[in-house]
Amino acid sequence: MLEVYFMKSEKSRKVINLGFENLVFAERIVAIISPDSAPIKRLISETKRRDKLIDVTNGRKTRAVIVTDSDYIILSSVQPESLKGRL
Repeated sequence: MLEVYFMKSEKSRKVINLGFENLVFAERIVAIISPDSAPIKRLISETKRRDKLIDVTNGRKTRAVIVTDSDYIILSSVQPESLKGRL
């Protein structure tokens, strides 16, 4: 008898805390970038205009911009290096 096992990868079950108990699945993250450059600021403005911007900073300074595979942009007050370590 042939037995087949299906296992989910660790990445597909991992949830990343973006700060203030806001969570996102690691498999949905495409990029984590710094918000300082002009092209990223334009990307944020364009995404806000399309109503695809999620701000989880709770009024604090934006330190990381998370791009998802569903064209949403998430603003976080956690440093990109810290988010990378949580992956």
